[in-house]
Amino acid sequence: MKPPLGAFVVDTRTDRVGIVMGHQGPYVQLRPYGGGKEWDADPRAVRQATPAERLRAATAYANARSRGEVP
Repeated sequence: MKPPLGAFVVDTRTDRVGIVMGHQGPYVQLRPYGGGKEWDADPRAVRQATPAERLRAATAYANARSRGEVP
């Protein structure tokens, strides 16, 4: 089953949290929390992110932004 657009998921092959941006061919297109370059993930390797994983991604983004590492 393909995750819905806007869902927060974990790509288990890279252990990255992403937001589902689309479905292209056999892949799920994910974008990192806070923006950035999209990547393609195998839908069989994607699972719903837990609240703790979502919070960790949001905290990492906020910390990087406060250090000036992201616009």
